[in-house]
Amino acid sequence: MESSTETPLLAAKKATKNAHFTGDVEDITPINGAKDFFVQFGVESKKLWYLAAPAIFMSVSQYLLGAITQTFAGHVGTLELAAFSIENSVIAGFSLGILLGMGSALETLCGQAFGAGQIDMLGVYMQRSWIILFVSSLLMMFLYIFATPLLLLIGQTEDISRAAGQMAIWMIPQLFAYAFNFPIVKFLQSQSKIMVMAYISAVALVLHTFFSWLLMLKLGWGLWGGAIVLNVSWWFMVIAQMIYILSGTCGEAWSGFSWGAFHNLWSFVKLSLASALMICLETWYFMALVLFAGYLKNAETAVDALSICTNIVGMAITIAIGFNAAVSVRVSNELGAAHPRTAKFSVVVVVITSFLVGCVLASFLGIFQHQYPAIFADSLQVQQAVYDLTPLLAACLIINEVQPALSGVAIGAGWQAVIAYINIACYYIFGVPLGLFFGFVLDWGVKGIWVGMLTGTVVQTIILVCICYRTNWDKEASLAEERIRKWSGQKKVVVEA
Repeated sequence: MESSTETPLLAAKKATKNAHFTGDVEDITPINGAKDFFVQFGVESKKLWYLAAPAIFMSVSQYLLGAITQTFAGHVGTLELAAFSIENSVIAGFSLGILLGMGSALETLCGQAFGAGQIDMLGVYMQRSWIILFVSSLLMMFLYIFATPLLLLIGQTEDISRAAGQMAIWMIPQLFAYAFNFPIVKFLQSQSKIMVMAYISAVALVLHTFFSWLLMLKLGWGLWGGAIVLNVSWWFMVIAQMIYILSGTCGEAWSGFSWGAFHNLWSFVKLSLASALMICLETWYFMALVLFAGYLKNAETAVDALSICTNIVGMAITIAIGFNAAVSVRVSNELGAAHPRTAKFSVVVVVITSFLVGCVLASFLGIFQHQYPAIFADSLQVQQAVYDLTPLLAACLIINEVQPALSGVAIGAGWQAVIAYINIACYYIFGVPLGLFFGFVLDWGVKGIWVGMLTGTVVQTIILVCICYRTNWDKEASLAEERIRKWSGQKKVVVEA
């Protein structure tokens, strides 16, 4: 008869040094009755908000960098607003989706490794991700260089294509900032070191707001001034985060640069591509929404109105991204520490919480529906178009709070490949054709495109809820142990009983 020696997973369960991040040393007991549920809900909510609050603040701050530039661009002119919207949504959005997705492989690996006590592997994983994302950025740089002919090829107007293409060339430094920033964020996030990133993002946001106003409006540099400030802001965050890591505050997680980062790169590439596919299919969905609006009559107004709405949705999604980050850490840490019941309950808590947050945001939008369009554009025609889209925007805020949180569960558990197939079916086989049918065949315009594509998001969210409900979380904990052993290079040792 054979019996396994104590694995890193079991050792982690006995350890107490990670209890602050993964919760209790032991898994939670089964919940019996409503009172027990609410007690455990309160306990898990504290752990969730401990991670989510600074993650939300960081996410909002980083998103506002582009949103503030877009807002100032709207006061420079309608062409400038349309150009930045296309560059930010299509060119930068395409690149961000790929790099953020590839970087999200670290959420699974670093989170589960940290939960299992394999702290020393985190720095190696981050360096592997840097290598892969840097090479990917070199390839995607050509998208920025040839943005103008590509936009003309897909049917965008010549004026918008040329202005957006020029903006894209100016934004190449931001592309490489993405490549270094996203792995750093996942590395620190897996250790629950989110507060320092929130502080850095806050400083970057304040400086970005002032200098954007100064260069774009006060000095009259327009989009060129916005590009300078946006590039510097992103690189400021990368450098500040690296200073924090190199200062020794991460302990065993960072032991310096290692040649081990070049080992097993191809396997890491495959995992990164699966993660990228999952995230990209979601990011490109919103990119396609703005792109389709460019084919409508009065395209400039349609693009401006829809870009303002997607800007607001993007702001709301930054809150959901905070929950995405928090639940990814909770699920990956708990599965790595062999706490399947705690991981499952974390999912319940984040779904309920994100839904309630979405309802609150939609309520605020309804209260200020007559005031908010003027914040983003001076054109009365654009303001009216945004006002007409408000009911759809409110519904979108609710569903897009829950969906990213569920995606965080998928990343924490390592389901990226499965979710990618679901995204293809719901978004591109169902949602996009339905949106095009409503928008162009039935001539519903922007509303029709958005209704169809929102329906695809609803279907995808329902499927994710069903998957989480039917998951065998004990089996997921075992799979996490196998994943940790594989990526750390350890083998399961057996002895004769």
